[in-house]
Amino acid sequence: MEAYYDYIKSLHLIFVITWFAGLFYIVRLFVYHIEANSKPSPEKEILIKQYKLMAYRLWYIITWPSAVLASLFAFLMLFGTERGAVWLQFSWMHVKLGFVFLLYLYHLKCHSIYKQLQNDEVKYSTTFMRLWNEGATIILFAVVFLVILKSAVNWVFGVVGIIGFSVLLMLGFKFYKRIRERNKS
Repeated sequence: MEAYYDYIKSLHLIFVITWFAGLFYIVRLFVYHIEANSKPSPEKEILIKQYKLMAYRLWYIITWPSAVLASLFAFLMLFGTERGAVWLQFSWMHVKLGFVFLLYLYHLKCHSIYKQLQNDEVKYSTTFMRLWNEGATIILFAVVFLVILKSAVNWVFGVVGIIGFSVLLMLGFKFYKRIRERNKS
């Protein structure tokens, strides 16, 4: 298995990328789906039907398979090769695996929201969904900084930076929303 380490690592990275792409886009579809609920008929029904179909295809054809394959290749790297066993001895890897656990929880919560929207249960606002979308971004930043810097401490600066950037984005979003509401009246 050691001879295939770089191939396994490449496949792991490819499926991590497609997994995150699916997570980023599914939450965007949640926002559109929730916004469609306030549209008049028949536009509301047409949009919701389309968003349900798009979410179904994204979730079950791209996001779930990517999550499973990324996990499978990570498992093979960590437990099927000597290099993986070495990586498991470092504290930064333990912190990274903690963030991966958070990513699984995030994924499962997205699955719960997906199921609710498929059953026409709208429990969250578009503002919540926009904030929720930042969760995957923060996890992604933390994991990338951990893997690149290979330090269980230096990743903090990257995460603090992305949280600060997220706060600025949300403030910009609120400012834009106020301008948009003012222009309507």
